[in-house]
Amino acid sequence: MKSKFQKIYDDLAERIQNGGLKANELLPSENELADSYKASRETIRKALKLLSEHGYIQKMQGKGSVVLDVTKINFPISGLVSFRELADKMGKRAKTDVIRLEEQMMSLYMQEEFQVKEVAPIWNVTRVREIDRERIILDKDYLLSSLVPGLTYEVCERSLYAYVEEVLGLTISFAKKEITVETPTEEDKELLDLQGYDTIVVVKSHVYLDDATMFQYTESRHRPDKFRFVDFARRTR
Repeated sequence: MKSKFQKIYDDLAERIQNGGLKANELLPSENELADSYKASRETIRKALKLLSEHGYIQKMQGKGSVVLDVTKINFPISGLVSFRELADKMGKRAKTDVIRLEEQMMSLYMQEEFQVKEVAPIWNVTRVREIDRERIILDKDYLLSSLVPGLTYEVCERSLYAYVEEVLGLTISFAKKEITVETPTEEDKELLDLQGYDTIVVVKSHVYLDDATMFQYTESRHRPDKFRFVDFARRTR
């Protein structure tokens, strides 16, 4: 049975998701929420804390709690951030489903992407990312087996980057990215909740270690209405 604060959390989260509580507006005060839900202020604080942890609100000192825009997720362009790191900010709103984990020899297409002359074994990892119960990202990762041995479904479900850095002791340094808008493939249509959209945003990344060795090629395929791609730019002369 759910506790009182969890029920309040669920109700407020649903109101934010369906637009009843709009982005950039202030939530009612703790006292107003306590009166509305017939609950103590401590119970309200617990619900607000959970909303903050899951990315629904931002507490502002002296102002209260501001509703965040949950219809779009900010993806940094210049930074290297794993989905797990983004998902940690959303709590139970995010889920990963590993569709495929296979070790295979490079195709000609993969040889070109990795810029190698000799065929080498690679991991083929396909994962669907679910946010707020909608399947909206298809991640297709290809990694050199020689540099990233021992992949498991559990590793792929949690975080490839955490495994590479924390278990294998490698340093991920930089990536070259390309963003295109494409027509969804049959695989996109099968695995994602496209809701009738006839385009998909594709972020292609070539990812390198600190010795400039490319170890990963990724295609991250996004439903277009759910993402805001952000960057910071400074004008120089």
